Amino acid sequence: MLLRNKLLCLLALIFLVACGKVDQSPPIEKDQSIEIRLPMGYIPNIQYAPFYVAVEKGYFSDAGFEIEFDYSFETDGVALVGANELPFAIVSGEQVLLAREQGIPVVYVMAWFQDYPITVISKADAGIEKIEDLAGKTIGIPGPFGASYIGLRALLSEAGILESDVVLESIGFTQVEAIAGGQSEIVVGYINNEPVQLRDQGFDFDLFSISDYVQLPANGIITNEKTISENPDMINKFIEASLLGLAYAIDHPEEAYEISLKFVESLAEQDEVVQKEILALSIEYWKTEKLGFSNIQAWENMQNVLLEIGLISKSLDLEDVFTNQFVE
Repeated sequence: MLLRNKLLCLLALIFLVACGKVDQSPPIEKDQSIEIRLPMGYIPNIQYAPFYVAVEKGYFSDAGFEIEFDYSFETDGVALVGANELPFAIVSGEQVLLAREQGIPVVYVMAWFQDYPITVISKADAGIEKIEDLAGKTIGIPGPFGASYIGLRALLSEAGILESDVVLESIGFTQVEAIAGGQSEIVVGYINNEPVQLRDQGFDFDLFSISDYVQLPANGIITNEKTISENPDMINKFIEASLLGLAYAIDHPEEAYEISLKFVESLAEQDEVVQKEILALSIEYWKTEKLGFSNIQAWENMQNVLLEIGLISKSLDLEDVFTNQFVE
């Protein structure tokens, strides 16, 4: 069933690329504002603070953009950008390799997270002392897709564990509820999110973070080959505005939180201490000497993982997969 669903998704992506609309990315002219719908890949969340800051501080508007945040699925963003219906989307690194193998011309142009933020969370009494102990266990994941699934497979691979050696239970984005309600003893989530919420509720647990074992490209901004060849100036301006928002959020977390309240309706109803801790942990995953840069070794590692678990069938030219030219 998984292979069938994967095939259907890939066919849908290829269809969108083949039948894509005309270019929606005209050059930016002086005093002209371009409306950009930006797929985020997740629900409104404090983790998107850099982009909220870039809007509130006028970095995007100064660059000639009017931003509309689109909280649809990550795969939708890949499909729309690959078909040149949208110029940008926020996605995780593995999605770029999966798309490129199918001829979908997306390119990763800015690294937002510098480390892969996925972690396996096991209750303290689950008996998981090392990765090898996961063999034979039931593990709750959002589903057999996305960064959580890829991160788990990468972690299992490090210990020589096959997917068939564990039981994967699709629980949607309910990892906290699954642990708290006793449905799951082991779940996969984002290290800067679910563990913070579980700790606040008084749960003891152990973490096995993917970034402690292997470096992989994480969430960042993609565009497509057509936009790169025909409108590189627009990419430069969009990336510059995004990096300004990222840098400001890192340096001013309190203000970034206050700004995010305007964009995340439910944020004011949630525990402020918890949400600020999520932001603080996220910032640690964004920090680096040069914001936005991708590491070639991380991409090589990701390609090897995807080859090993059979999600891609051949090695790709990584020079086509990502570029640092727009963050230099």
